[in-house]
Amino acid sequence: MIFRETGEVKDSFYVLGSTRNPIYLLKSSRPVLFDAGLAVLAPAYEKEIRAVLHATPPEMILLTHVHFDHCGAVSYLKSAFPGLKVAASKKAGEIMKRPNAVRLMRHLSEKAGEALEDFQEVSPLPRPFEPFEPDLILKEGDVIELEADLHIEVLATPGHTWDFLSYYVPEKRILVASEAAGCAVNSEHISIDCLTDFDTYWRSLTRLAALDADILCQGHMFVYDGEDVSRFLERSMAATLQFRGMVEDLWRSEKGDVRRVMMRIKKLEYDPLPLPKQPEAAYLANLEARVKGVLGAKGP
Repeated sequence: MIFRETGEVKDSFYVLGSTRNPIYLLKSSRPVLFDAGLAVLAPAYEKEIRAVLHATPPEMILLTHVHFDHCGAVSYLKSAFPGLKVAASKKAGEIMKRPNAVRLMRHLSEKAGEALEDFQEVSPLPRPFEPFEPDLILKEGDVIELEADLHIEVLATPGHTWDFLSYYVPEKRILVASEAAGCAVNSEHISIDCLTDFDTYWRSLTRLAALDADILCQGHMFVYDGEDVSRFLERSMAATLQFRGMVEDLWRSEKGDVRRVMMRIKKLEYDPLPLPKQPEAAYLANLEARVKGVLGAKGP
């Protein structure tokens, strides 16, 4: 099954807020959120969290990475739920201390908010994106005990970003992998988000594909259940190799002109997508990193 809406996927696991920019909730005696979406959607996240948990507040947010559309509502939610802890990798904490990174996240958050307002999906949010410090630093091999028979395993899965963590709940076979596993933007196209370098991304993807997952959460749009998990991961691995081949072919045909390579890929990937969609500036920044990641022009 491919879950394409908000609400309970199954077994006390929920998609909240927006399918395009979701957060995930695992309901237990210690409720846990995964990622924090867009700043402009923060009130919607809060409303749906309260609708599921009632008087029980969430205990922590586990961040996969600190892109603006995955950590945007952290500060709002920490204010809405006093005592809420945010957990992320060490690198994520270092990124949040960089003034230029925070300025970019605030700018991209505002642009995303404007796009959603144009489509009357949200009301203007008085609070912009605000930086934060993680309360808990997580690393490969950490285990978060929720109940006697329920825990979360922390996996370092860099490739989309250097700060990337994925989360696996073995008792429920839930894998929150976001863009580390690729991201289907529609039924036909999977976006390959290797923003660091290709080999790093590929190692993380193949590691995730080897897990026994019954629910797979990507970063946007869809949650996969049952046999559709393995089908998606197989398609994602094939699309990853195809993307590498396309970049290498275009690099040769465009005689090493990265900008021309990017414009040809944009014409195929981005231009046909219906609105609302990722802001063009964010797409192009990611695309440049993806192209250079394949070509080996970036490093940690």
